[in-house]
Amino acid sequence: MTPKDIIDGYRPFIVGLGGTQRPNSTSEKAARLTLKHAEKAGAKVEMLAGPDLIFPMYDPAVTERTENAVNMIETLRKADGIVLSSPSYHGSISGLLKNALDYTEDMRSDKKVYFGGRVVGCIGCGAGWQGAASTVETLRSIAHALRGVPTSIGGLINTAEPVFDGDGNCIDPRTDEVLRIMAIQMVKLARMRYVARAADPDWEHWVKTDERIPVLYR
Repeated sequence: MTPKDIIDGYRPFIVGLGGTQRPNSTSEKAARLTLKHAEKAGAKVEMLAGPDLIFPMYDPAVTERTENAVNMIETLRKADGIVLSSPSYHGSISGLLKNALDYTEDMRSDKKVYFGGRVVGCIGCGAGWQGAASTVETLRSIAHALRGVPTSIGGLINTAEPVFDGDGNCIDPRTDEVLRIMAIQMVKLARMRYVARAADPDWEHWVKTDERIPVLYR
């Protein structure tokens, strides 16, 4: 068995987070489409849509967690990659998704902190390119802050134009192609992460938890 056979045989686990409290929103459909492309590329996938992300407002002083919040954190801990998909609300991400991401503070003491080393695909949906672009930029910044690795391509979706039909099928070839490329990048980078972990099991661990990456800022 060649190294390529080993890599191609590895099925990374990719999780989608996004949508709104309204089922089948554009941002949810976009995340599901990305996961569908990732699955075709060899990944195992799971979607946590808007209703799965309805938690109490995050309060660092409160340690109790709802069943949904516990499930999200445990699912993220197992993930090799994460798709973040949000509508553009006044030029930024939704409060629903931001609140859910605040709960990743529960991962701050993990050996693999937050999104450490995981590939992150970012999708922004807005009624115009400006809102979609600023939402993707915000998601990229959050991914960096959580120590994730955003894909080189971002998913900008202009909802002022027809994108999905009533059954959730993508009717815009450009959007489908962008999300397909993003999904393939996620699977390939997750497999590279698998190889790196095999070569050095500690490579993803951060300074506060014995990470080997040097401290750049003091």
